[in-house]
Amino acid sequence: MAGYLRSIRDFIRERVLRFAGALMSLNDPQWGRRPGNQGPPDLDELWRNFNRKLDGLFGRRGGGDGEGPSGPGARRIGGGAGLLLGLIVAVWLASGFYIVYEGQRGVVLRFGKFLETTMPGPRWHSPYPIETAEVVNLAQVRTVEVGYRNNVKSKVLKESLMLTDDENIIDVQFAVQYVLKSPNDYLFNSRAPDDSVLQAAETTNREIVGKSSNDYVNYEGRADEAAQAHKLMQAILDRYGTGISVSKVTMQNAQPPEQVQAAFDDAVKAGQDRERQKNEGQAYANDVIPKARGMAARLGQEAEGYKQRVIEQAEGDASRFRQIVTEYNKAPQVTRDRLYLDAMQQIMSNTSKVLIDQKGGGNILYLPLDKIMQMTAGGPADAAAKPVEPAPAPESTARTREAFRSREREVR
Repeated sequence: MAGYLRSIRDFIRERVLRFAGALMSLNDPQWGRRPGNQGPPDLDELWRNFNRKLDGLFGRRGGGDGEGPSGPGARRIGGGAGLLLGLIVAVWLASGFYIVYEGQRGVVLRFGKFLETTMPGPRWHSPYPIETAEVVNLAQVRTVEVGYRNNVKSKVLKESLMLTDDENIIDVQFAVQYVLKSPNDYLFNSRAPDDSVLQAAETTNREIVGKSSNDYVNYEGRADEAAQAHKLMQAILDRYGTGISVSKVTMQNAQPPEQVQAAFDDAVKAGQDRERQKNEGQAYANDVIPKARGMAARLGQEAEGYKQRVIEQAEGDASRFRQIVTEYNKAPQVTRDRLYLDAMQQIMSNTSKVLIDQKGGGNILYLPLDKIMQMTAGGPADAAAKPVEPAPAPESTARTREAFRSREREVR
């Protein structure tokens, strides 16, 4: 604004000097006809002559003759002064025009006190020094960098170095983007609102990092930390009444200091190895434990089935024995014969050959029961196709008889 007023003042001075030169050329016959052809007088001399003529115009004595101005020259000077005064007033009034673009707001001050807020469009206010206008851009996204400037490699250690809850030093760099939501609060409630955003961001992040562990800040909780910083920063800025709305907090970098970076890398690798071994052990457990549980369940079910089978069999044998005892009491001899026959049937059913001793004859008959059973299993067609071969006759009847007698003696 000061530069603008200075340029207007220089413009008016130049125009006044030119206009004064024109007036002097009309009334001073020496303008253009100076002796010796010395050229026109300098501008300072013209300005002094113009001031003297203005003093005479407004009733003040100028010069040594004590006579006031009169005649057509005085009238010309009065008309030129009015034109000059009108030009100055027009320029002064024109300095009150200003334009508010889309996304901006104009704030008008009257003698330094807030008067009104203007919307986008061409506007006018009373010129300086009565009123002034300031245009505030609400749509512009402003950025504050904490811990670095323009590049993460250009670090600002006094802002980025922080202490975690487990007493480790960490280098944190982040950026804050914000817009203006109230031009009045932005202009009048804070002397340096942009510096307030920087200080609030640094304070908020130090609080969050101071309550968190080193691993959480480095690896696990970056997104959560940014969300917490956004919320706390907005609360602080609203409490100060800065008229600023935080748009986004971005974590650029979080790492240990460069002096201990190698040691932290080793610790990270050890932690990764630990997690890998834990995952392998968990995978092995997930493979073995279900199999063991399934085997245990199967064995338990088999044991339960064996138990039920033994119990049922014992109960059946006991019931059968009670029934046999009842029948034995009724007919002992018949029951004994029946038991014998059942026992022999059970025994003979497990053998493939049977020898029958006939006391009435001297021959031992041989029945090929194994072949008969095979034929029976093969079906009637096989039985018809392969008739049972008769047993070969003994070579000597006497010999067989002697053997039978000797066996009979042994039995007796």
